[in-house]
Amino acid sequence: MDIIKSIILGIVEGITEFLPISSTGHLVLVDEFIKMQQPKQFTDMFNVVIQLGAILAVVVLYFHKLNPVSPKKSSQEKKNTWSLWFKVIVAILPSAIIGLPLNDWMDEHLMNWAVVSATLIIYGILFIVVENRNEKKKSDLQAKYANLDSLPYSIALFIGMFQVLSLIPGTSRSGATILGAILIGTSRYVGTEFSFFLAIPTMFGASLLKIVKFFGQGGSLGGEQGIILLVGMVVSFVVAYLSIRFLMNYIQNNDFKAFGWYRIILGALVIGVNLFLL
Repeated sequence: MDIIKSIILGIVEGITEFLPISSTGHLVLVDEFIKMQQPKQFTDMFNVVIQLGAILAVVVLYFHKLNPVSPKKSSQEKKNTWSLWFKVIVAILPSAIIGLPLNDWMDEHLMNWAVVSATLIIYGILFIVVENRNEKKKSDLQAKYANLDSLPYSIALFIGMFQVLSLIPGTSRSGATILGAILIGTSRYVGTEFSFFLAIPTMFGASLLKIVKFFGQGGSLGGEQGIILLVGMVVSFVVAYLSIRFLMNYIQNNDFKAFGWYRIILGALVIGVNLFLL
């Protein structure tokens, strides 16, 4: 049964990691109804490390764009790729500085339905407000930063500061960074792509931290637990690959308001269900 639950969680992770609707929030909510028959230390680690599968989908889809030594690139293109990576490194600094000391406290106090539902609704409203402003000003058509090469290091750092907000479950790492990028002046496309690339070191670091903590507590990935984790990662990779392609096509002709309404409706449903159960 835990293998089947791993597949379900892998599908949820793959769909929600890059859509601005919070993968961690969805995993926490799904866990309320689909609980693995595994120790808590394993499920806590699983809910983070499963995201590696989704992150690998970004690496595969954007391998050429992210490869600074590709023989198919000109010297200027290689220089721009190195610059992109340095911008990503600058952008992850706020999360590393603030997130590492708060990691255990966040796990202990904020991984619950009340926090998740509140942040789902709050950021859902923000997406609608920001997109309504963009609609009036047509700012996506006249974005100050319409490609990644034009993105200054200072703006990359500001986007990274917005990523700190995603330490709160239900916020959505992609949602916070995309929203921040649009507010600062990027196009939807640039903000979304930069959010994808920012996820690579962020989630690798978070996964490494969880794995070290898991083994430090005496955990082991032998036998069934190793298979459960591997299945979840493979499923999340496949589904995330499809989700990324969908999102990048979707935002070329649509805004993020639909995701904002989804967040608000889901948050309200979560509150209603849990108040009824209480």
